[in-house]
Amino acid sequence: MVVESRFLPLTDVAELLNVSIAQARALVRSGDLRAIKVGGRGQWRVEKSEIEAYIQRMYERTEYQIKTGSIED
Repeated sequence: MVVESRFLPLTDVAELLNVSIAQARALVRSGDLRAIKVGGRGQWRVEKSEIEAYIQRMYERTEYQIKTGSIED
């Protein structure tokens, strides 16, 4: 039986978002992407649903910026 993981490490998050690990960490530290620290070494983990919520917020933000003409290239 294969158990699907609920949480992803930042390396996987970075790959999914096509950004560097440093950029993924910055998203977490800024609060833009919710995450938790687990384990004795305090490894960051991001719930899959939080990644989807982040993506949806970014779509909404981009749409708003396009509509208001405040988007930067």
